[in-house]
Amino acid sequence: MASVVPTVSENVITFGGESGMREECGLFGMVAARSGTDFNLSHLIHLGLVGLQHRGQESVGIVTAGQSDRFCVRKAMGLVNSAFSDEDIASLKGDLGIGHVRYSTQGLSDTSNIQPFVVESIHGLMAVAHNGELVNAMPLKKKLLKHGVGLSTSSDSELITQLLTHTPDCGEPNGANWVGRIKKMMQETVTSYSLLIMLKDRIWAVRDSYGNRPLCIGKLLPTDAFTGKRPELSDDCEAWIVASESCTFHPMGAKYVRDVLPGEILEITKDGIFSRCIVPRPEAQPPAFCIFEYVYFARPDTVFEGQMVASVRRRCGKQLAEEWPVNVDLVSTVPESATPAAMEYANALNIPYMEVLCKNRYVGRTFIQPCTRLRKLGVAKKFGPLVDNFLGKRIVLIDDSIVRGNTMAAIVALLKRCGAKEVHIRVASPPVKYPCYMGINIPTREELIANMVPMDQIAKEFGADSVKYLSLEGLKKAVTEGISEDQESGHCTACLSGEYPVKKLDW
Repeated sequence: MASVVPTVSENVITFGGESGMREECGLFGMVAARSGTDFNLSHLIHLGLVGLQHRGQESVGIVTAGQSDRFCVRKAMGLVNSAFSDEDIASLKGDLGIGHVRYSTQGLSDTSNIQPFVVESIHGLMAVAHNGELVNAMPLKKKLLKHGVGLSTSSDSELITQLLTHTPDCGEPNGANWVGRIKKMMQETVTSYSLLIMLKDRIWAVRDSYGNRPLCIGKLLPTDAFTGKRPELSDDCEAWIVASESCTFHPMGAKYVRDVLPGEILEITKDGIFSRCIVPRPEAQPPAFCIFEYVYFARPDTVFEGQMVASVRRRCGKQLAEEWPVNVDLVSTVPESATPAAMEYANALNIPYMEVLCKNRYVGRTFIQPCTRLRKLGVAKKFGPLVDNFLGKRIVLIDDSIVRGNTMAAIVALLKRCGAKEVHIRVASPPVKYPCYMGINIPTREELIANMVPMDQIAKEFGADSVKYLSLEGLKKAVTEGISEDQESGHCTACLSGEYPVKKLDW
């Protein structure tokens, strides 16, 4: 039995207030291309996690290895930039490391669930970081408990960690067989996960065979090559990187190489990145990459499937204009993830784009409101109306998605109270109607506005003059248009269509 290394505190933090859909985790890993590098690897991992902060704002963990038989571990609740001191980061010695930012789906929000998990296996220490949620977590937990495996956390990520400590069916007559161990784990878990598995001298990067959660690889370039002071050479590489999103590469001087393929097992060492195996999907089913990564979760400068997320969001805006045009004076958006869609909507209909709301970037997430008045002023605290831009005018407000719909009525009321003649809502994705079992925090069906209010009454619910959503076919068209024909692709639309690639299994 492997035991998870305990963390230093048992303080439980509860989160209150409004929430919609949330991505649950971000992964980042790095292996130096040579020992004794002239850069501080732990600082680059820290910077990489800052770039993934939008994927998890609850906790952060970093584990490094390579300069001794021990792993260096730092974990904390909170945001990346405030979680660790400079001394903490400097203490993370080594030539390779992995990091993790987290929200919770399965498991409480406390320090025992902070990843990466570190365990002792028969082949030495192993650290594991996971993005996703297992559809069969409960049966797996029951199976492990029946076999006498003690569990130290309430996270389904620990189930993966424990499975990786099991000897593969083919045995290990010639020493460690990590490909066999990983394949055995993948046969037990199916979906949903992207994984980083770190040993003392290498990292294994894995995506489930459906490719539901993202993972990509890049390489750290010499500073002179990245800044253009000398030409980049094909063999330029100071470190190999693997991350949930490519947006985190550029700030540290790294270059996107490609996505990890669905079902792929990659071995990353100082000598390079090696594809060791691709585990096929059951019955040759299509991939099921989460389509909401394009709609909302990912940063717009991230590349998925060979295309930039911002480009997909612009095409969603264009498609929305084709499906639901409206006669107004200006196009605007709720700052700021829907801005690419809004600008393309405006361009397609030849209507001026103009901001109508100024976002207060320093309010942040308010988990406990101190009084009733401040609770009721939620939208007013976050947005200031740019009255001169819309006074007496008809507005169409573009949003990327509406989940609970708690804030939209307040935004419409704010704009009309400040002088907007009409406020129309256009949503650059279909209605969210179903829960997700694969790593996205979505409220229950009963909490989703699309299930609470009939579509023909939703405008009245928001106080808007009209509300229209992009069709599912329109979203699919916008996403697939930029994917190469010779690239296998497929997308999970379960939260929109109710069609799940894999069913959730309970006890």
